[in-house]
Formats: sequence, C-alpha cells, structure tokens
Amino acid sequence: MSKEPGFSSVVIVAGGSGRRMGRPKQMLPLGGKPVLVHTIQAFEQVPGVRQIVVVTPDENRSAVLKYVSRVEFADPGETRLESVKNGFSHVARAAQTVAVHDGARPLVNPKHIADCLQAAQLYGAAVLAVPVKDTVKIAKDDFVARTLDRSTLWAAQTPQAYRREVLAEALEKFGHETDATDESQLVEKLGVKVRLVPSDYTNNKITTPEDLIFAEALVDKQVIYRTGFGFDLHRLEPGRKLFIGGTEIPHTKGFLGHSDGDVVLHAICDAILGALCEGEIGVLFPPTDPTIKGICSVEIVKKVLEIMRRRGGQLEHIDATIITEEPKIKPHYDTVRQSLSRVFEIPLEKISFKSKSHEKVGEIGRGEAAMCHAVATVKITA
Repeated sequence: MSKEPGFSSVVIVAGGSGRRMGRPKQMLPLGGKPVLVHTIQAFEQVPGVRQIVVVTPDENRSAVLKYVSRVEFADPGETRLESVKNGFSHVARAAQTVAVHDGARPLVNPKHIADCLQAAQLYGAAVLAVPVKDTVKIAKDDFVARTLDRSTLWAAQTPQAYRREVLAEALEKFGHETDATDESQLVEKLGVKVRLVPSDYTNNKITTPEDLIFAEALVDKQVIYRTGFGFDLHRLEPGRKLFIGGTEIPHTKGFLGHSDGDVVLHAICDAILGALCEGEIGVLFPPTDPTIKGICSVEIVKKVLEIMRRRGGQLEHIDATIITEEPKIKPHYDTVRQSLSRVFEIPLEKISFKSKSHEKVGEIGRGEAAMCHAVATVKITA
C-alpha cells in the first residue's frame, strides 16, 4: 500500500448554531474574514486534496464564496454525525482518502493535514492529536475518585482521516449512534486501529470568546506579499497542438518546445518562482533532459505549486498577457481563465487574462511565434 494519499476529499462540518457565541462560530470574523474561510483555505494548500465539501446552511454560503470558489456544499443534519453523513454522500467515488474536519478549527497546519491523510492511506484511519498537558481527574460526587496516567492520554483533534471504504462502512454500520463524539469511535468498532498523528496546540476549536481571542493573536503573524514577473516565447509550427493556459485551442499551428510549449503556463510559473526567488522553470525542467521531452506543462505547474506551498506561500493573483497575431484569442478568454483557475487551484476572480496583437511586426506579427508576459502575487506567511 502506497504511503501517498492520492486523490483526497475533505468534509468540513460547519453547521453549528453557535449558542455560546451568540451566532454561528464558524462565521465569526477572524483576521478580516470568516473563521470557516480560514479553515477551507488551509485545505486548499494541501497537495492531493481535490474536493472540499462544506456542510453548512444556505445563509452562510454567499459569505464563503466571496473568498473561495473550489468548494461544494451539503446541508447540515440535526446532529454532527448526520452532518458528516450528508457531507460524505457528496464525496467523489475516486477519492482514496477522506478527511473530516471541524469548520471551527481554522488554524490547522496544512502539513499536519497531509501527514494525517498519508497515515490514513497507510493504516486505514488516522487522527490528529496532542498529548494532554493537564493532569486529568475522574470525579464522583464532587470528589476525586481517581487520577489518570497523563503519559498515556492524548486529546483528539481534527481532521480525522480514513480510507474511503473504511469510513463508508463505519457510517453504514454505526451511523445511527447518538453518543459518538467523533467518527474514529465508529471506526474503532470495526476493529480498525486508528493511528495517532502528532499535531500542535494551535489547532484549537473555537467554542468560547476566549478561543477567538487566542486565534486572533495567532493569525496576527507577519504576512509578506511578493510580486514576480515571468516571460516566455515559442515558435508556432504547423501540425502541432496549440495549448494556451492549460487548455487546447483549435488552430492549424502549435508551439514548438521541449514540452508542449504552453507559453502562458510557462510565464506564470516563472512569475511565481520569481516572487519566491526560486529561479525559473528551465532549472527545474532543463531542455537538455530527454526524459521530460513533450511533458505537459500542467506537470510543471504542479511542481511550482509544490515549491510555493513548501515556502508557506499562497497564490493571490495572476495577470497574464499573450502577444500573438494568430489565432484570435479573445473568443477563448473565458475558456482559458477557467482552465487557469483549475490548473493553479485559485478562484476565477483572482485571474486576469488578455491578449494583444503585434501589429504585423516581426516574427510574432507574421504568425511565426507568440510570447506571454505574466505577473503573479504570492502571499507568504512567516
């Protein structure tokens, strides 16, 4: 069994009423945006997470969609377990691993999420947890009946992750139970051992006003915005497929290159690397390497996004301009923008794409080549 989780889905449970906080805690403002948005964006940074299902009422969804677009929604149930079942019903059959997470845990570390998903793929089930710091007493009639051995105690957090078939069986057999406080209790009843994955104490669930103050202090970290510039140029040759921004555009010519020659993806990737001071794609994918000849440029994007996330970066904006005499790009604006949104895994509203002609000047003006200029803004959290 591979340690890699492959295609992963996440169910984020955010259907609570927030009686203790006066309003739904997952929608309280934190660092200028709702708590739930921070939670979703943590999962957006995890490689392999391809589906995010948010279980929340209709009235919360418009506020979420102001910040994120790559999510699906499910209706909450009367209990947390019912909400999990509703969210799980939306999970893609292609998902190998499924994580379940509390919408009110906005400060979960993306690396710990990835660790949990990998452990779930390897062992069948895994939960993030931290060692209990306080001494725990069992009480009877307001007196201490027994003191537990703290060295064996862990506090469970979320996400809790499972192979898809394990969670499906647990919900089917034990999904009617009302006393379970998390899904791992149901999985334990199947006889599946649940792996503990070390987390940290900042992955706290917001349930009281004091929790929100604590979270605000942690969110107020140093945030750096950097902008990078990218450029690429390729010849156009008859008989080759034309790829622009990760999608094929019908034309009699295509870009000549060691890869598929997608000038737009290449320029944007160089812009991201420029913002990170990480060189350029020719270093990562040298044209002298015969093993990558004809490589799809989407694979180059995946490597660049991996580098960005490892540096703690998040892509905030793309502005790309392709300069070409043929074909006419304007009819394809929407198609290319949607492709860029999918390939770079950011909302459509963060992407600008446009084209210019070269006024019949030079090789580009004669339809023999095309070039692209791109600017990318990356947010880096220190």
